[in-house]
Amino acid sequence: MRKLIIDTDTGSDDAVALMMALKSTEVEVLAITTVCGNVPLELATKNALMTVEVTNAQKPPIYVGAGKPLMRDLVTAVNVHGEDGMGDNNLIHPTLNSEPGHAVDIILSLVEKNLEEIEIVTIGPVTNIALAILKAPETMKKVKRIYSMGTAGFGPGNTTPVAEFNVFVDAEAYSIMMKSEIPITIIGFDVCLGEAAWSREDMELLMVSQKEEAVFAVQCNRSLLEYNLQARGEHFVDLPDAVAMGVVLWDDIVLEDKLCYCYVCTTEEMTYGQVIINDGSKLAISDGFGSNLPNATVCKRIDNQLYKKRLSKLLVT
Repeated sequence: MRKLIIDTDTGSDDAVALMMALKSTEVEVLAITTVCGNVPLELATKNALMTVEVTNAQKPPIYVGAGKPLMRDLVTAVNVHGEDGMGDNNLIHPTLNSEPGHAVDIILSLVEKNLEEIEIVTIGPVTNIALAILKAPETMKKVKRIYSMGTAGFGPGNTTPVAEFNVFVDAEAYSIMMKSEIPITIIGFDVCLGEAAWSREDMELLMVSQKEEAVFAVQCNRSLLEYNLQARGEHFVDLPDAVAMGVVLWDDIVLEDKLCYCYVCTTEEMTYGQVIINDGSKLAISDGFGSNLPNATVCKRIDNQLYKKRLSKLLVT
């Protein structure tokens, strides 16, 4: 059975992604590690604990990780996900507790015990991953693959015109990961919009099921729904982390992907957090990009309807 570590800054879309993995019979979640991002670290940990408790499926240990980015002050997304990261609906009352030990040390220990078997799913800033690479680069090269919900893909950013949130929070960490020589699959924000998002009908069907985790999944995303209504005037909930987990669990939903060279911008303030993706297209001036070997597989298109059908089935069964 496939062995996963899920690294999360648990906001409302992370919660749905966690539920998917925990309810899957195809993967074993060895650990959940928490990182600051959508919310400060303490809340990210509480939200992960609550999600595991509500899901009532696999119950992996949860370990606390980095409470700040490598070199910058923390930027959160509480304006999108709510002050508690989970819709501000008084949902977060975990009775479970996190385990002793730092997330970075746990990641390294699990990799050492399961050489070439561990797949890491990063659905938040990758500070923990970068710290693990810095601490033991040769050990981390024994990771089978990293799946990253990060970058804007081939579209615009959602935090600045060019940067996606998970990278923007800690671009230095993302750069370290991209230079690590670990096999990486990137699911960018561009493939998580449109038909991949939950519609009003999708959410109503989940609520009608009265399944505890399905109802929780909708309720914890209420702030995100309100944000989208105000920002775009449309009734939808985009779930980037759930889309990324869909790619992890169901490789047949990927209709198109491409080996690419990805460069992380960290020095120019206006482009901080941008990931420049070169898909091998012929360029007039190729110096600096054309000569670089690919360092990631980037998803370009998924089967949105098949993904959502399987997601709904997981949540209501």
